[in-house]
Amino acid sequence: MSALTRDVPLVPTQSCLLFVDVQNFAAKRDGGDFAHLSDAEFEEKYGWYFRELQARVVPNMQRLQKAARAAGIEVMYTTIESLTLDGRDRSLDYKITGFNVPKGSWDGKVIEEIAPLEDEIWLPKSSSSVFISTHIDYILRNLGVRQLVISGLITDQCVESAIRDACDLGYLVTQVTDACLTYSRERHDNSLNAIKGYCRQVTTDQLASELGQ
Repeated sequence: MSALTRDVPLVPTQSCLLFVDVQNFAAKRDGGDFAHLSDAEFEEKYGWYFRELQARVVPNMQRLQKAARAAGIEVMYTTIESLTLDGRDRSLDYKITGFNVPKGSWDGKVIEEIAPLEDEIWLPKSSSSVFISTHIDYILRNLGVRQLVISGLITDQCVESAIRDACDLGYLVTQVTDACLTYSRERHDNSLNAIKGYCRQVTTDQLASELGQ
């Protein structure tokens, strides 16, 4: 009997690329998570994050999206967005945190750089894990997906939550390490180290090469 392993190359017909929370709220200077900050506060708290996002991480996401589409891999998106305007349906954790992305708002949209195509699936969520507040598991199983590739924001929050839940639900998970980001290099590296037991970890270059791109 062959040994079980997570180190399995993608089978395009059984795979899906999921972008987690790559949205205006979390990835734009005037997004709701940052709009209230002065320039000085913004630079101190989030300067590194935005420089990395713009120079490296979003371009990597664009490469992944292009490679997945070319290989015939399903591309899906989830963003933080309430089902109501006042956010009364969002999780207790989100209420305590104090943010709300109203239904239909600009904050809830996927960033323009990796905007979904008309027939690609986008799911709004109101909890950290996309598997808790959406029916993504049902959709993935209907699509015949067994291998889930994850890229997104924030590495040690919603990305980690998606990886853990997907793993427990029986998916083979691949995390693209340089197509995820959190607010400091230390937090990002700590998260990658903590979650590596749940998934295969590859770089954008490695996955693009695997897909022949």
